[in-house]
Amino acid sequence: MSARSAPSPDTTDPSVRTAVLRIAVPNKGSLSEPATTMLAEAGYRTRRTGRELVLRDEAGGIELFFLRPRDIAVYVGQGAVHAGITGRDLLLDSGVDAVEHLPLGFARSTFRFAAPAGTMSSLEDIAGRRVATSYDVLVRDYVKSRGVEAVTVHLDGAVESSVRLGVADLIADVVETGTTLRAAGLETFGEPILTSEAVLITTERYLGAPGLVTLVRRLEGVLRARSYVLVDYDVPMSRLHLAAALTPGIESPTVSPLQNPDWVAVRAMVPRADVNRVMDELYEVGARAILVSSLLACRL
Repeated sequence: MSARSAPSPDTTDPSVRTAVLRIAVPNKGSLSEPATTMLAEAGYRTRRTGRELVLRDEAGGIELFFLRPRDIAVYVGQGAVHAGITGRDLLLDSGVDAVEHLPLGFARSTFRFAAPAGTMSSLEDIAGRRVATSYDVLVRDYVKSRGVEAVTVHLDGAVESSVRLGVADLIADVVETGTTLRAAGLETFGEPILTSEAVLITTERYLGAPGLVTLVRRLEGVLRARSYVLVDYDVPMSRLHLAAALTPGIESPTVSPLQNPDWVAVRAMVPRADVNRVMDELYEVGARAILVSSLLACRL
């Protein structure tokens, strides 16, 4: 399997040669803004004054290269950059020697087969059929691994029209709401080919690089901060054991004395998804002045 080729960043540029860590970032599409936002929350400089393709962060020890999302895996696989942010689907479709290092929790999507309504129901139905897709490497590998032979037809977009125009018998594409498919008279069938999301990718060569270790630690801090909130409340000392059982925190809740010796102040991290239920239960056991604060980043 041959990987797609892409030009490497200009390594004659002194800013590239001296960068501690080179990171490829999507320059457009649904991955772009969330990726730069996450890097900013991780403490890196991401704001560009114009349309620069390279942004150096002296304090963070990194250099960001803003590249086409589909090309990022190629740059990483060829060692032109140390790491990159792209979609899991784009990584698998690139066919390059790069590895998924950290799922980032945004740009989630499902990759599925779709055919004219009522014509196909299982993977075996596509045997010998033409499959239109923008992800031909991914689709070929998927059907081959399951012992099915099909012909892929590569298209760069709008694959939904391929069946009506006679170019293909079915399609394989990213499905979100399914509205576009239904408008084209298509319906999904079979198991999802892939559940994709944004991922940080690198190569085995750079897995232990100090700058990459720091980057991963910071990104994990952002991901955890998005999953938790900080809850503060006051509770009678006699009810502390009940309240602490509801908010055990990570290691243990922080308990501080108040001017009133019969009351204490408690602070603990609580999963964001549970916070409203926990607030209700805290109130029921006697907690008052219950406050919730968002976290920007953390290290656990």
